[in-house]
Amino acid sequence: MLDNPRPAAPINESSLRYEGWRIVAVCFLLATFGWGLGFYGQSVYVAELQRAHGWSASLISSGTTFFYLFGALLVVFVGEAIQKHGARLCLIAGTLAMAAAAVAIGAVREPWQLYLANAVLAFGWAGTSLAMITNTISLWFDHKRGMAISLALNGASFGGIVGVPLLVALIGHVGFASAMYAAAGAMLVLLLPVILILVGRPPDHGWHATAKPKPQSSAQIRAQALRDVGFLTVTIAFALVLFAQVGFIVHLISFLDPVIGRERAAVAVAVLTAMAVIGRVLFSLVIDRLDQRPASALSFLSQAAALLVIINFHNDYVLIAACAVFGFSVGNLITLPSLIVQQEFESASFGVLISLNTAINQVTYAFGPGVVGFLRDLSGGYSLPFYLCIALEVIAAALIMVRGRRANKS
Repeated sequence: MLDNPRPAAPINESSLRYEGWRIVAVCFLLATFGWGLGFYGQSVYVAELQRAHGWSASLISSGTTFFYLFGALLVVFVGEAIQKHGARLCLIAGTLAMAAAAVAIGAVREPWQLYLANAVLAFGWAGTSLAMITNTISLWFDHKRGMAISLALNGASFGGIVGVPLLVALIGHVGFASAMYAAAGAMLVLLLPVILILVGRPPDHGWHATAKPKPQSSAQIRAQALRDVGFLTVTIAFALVLFAQVGFIVHLISFLDPVIGRERAAVAVAVLTAMAVIGRVLFSLVIDRLDQRPASALSFLSQAAALLVIINFHNDYVLIAACAVFGFSVGNLITLPSLIVQQEFESASFGVLISLNTAINQVTYAFGPGVVGFLRDLSGGYSLPFYLCIALEVIAAALIMVRGRRANKS
């Protein structure tokens, strides 16, 4: 069922009374559970399932890779789902799928059940993560879209900083299965009423009045995008950077532990995560007034510079400071692609294009930790894989500046 927009009326997105900010709050809560159970939770599941069943790390990790790849396939269709069924129904479906996945993971007893649980988790991830949040917020925001997305996605960091420690503490008290069932129950109790009460029909920003009489199908939009230089440079650049970013972050403690010790390594990771939140909040204040391609290039180069310092300097404070510089851009790199797509392509194509961009990025970064680990084992250290990450960041900084032919927005 489509969400039929209300008649056009003056919209002040800057007003705190504007209903769109309630949608941001809903998406913040959605991101908290989506990332807490879908992204950061994977590290908890690997450890707990290995401890409970004695399965090899490679077996459990292969389930995680399957989750990322299958989830990327599903993410492609998020924009279409929202267009056909409306934001409220899709948010409810995503919440139910993620809660079902939490129950399924807690009930895993055999290896085949792990893959089934990760398949359900992929549906939950598609319905609660970046594509769903970005597409939903785009229905309520145009001029303040960057700020709205940035603020909502702080829920992702909150899910890692607060959600995962709470899950681990709960596991210690009641066991893995009961903790997962409780997490699923909490998600349903907190999210479903909020979605039902706060998520209604989006306002009319005037896009429908200027829509083409015969709009392109989703398949046509995707096919055209994959031949468009502007879309390809955005997608490939961010795919390379997220490959490097995820690969580096997953291996950060393993790299820092023998250099500065486990305690200071944990501090460095905490600082990186905190700076991701600070960077996203500060950037949100100006992000809608910037040219996002140069801003992206500077973000990529700042991470490359931080990595160069991390490889070559082993002073505790220097390493922690470099992690802070790297972290400042971490949160913004999942916000910027949607803003570039918004700037350069037709509004009617936004949902399909950002879903396609997100899916390609997810497929790419799913292999980041594995490639970094392989190169580390091959070379006997982290210098080679981290220099590869630097090279990818620099290539991406050059690539993102290739705009192609800017499309006229409708």
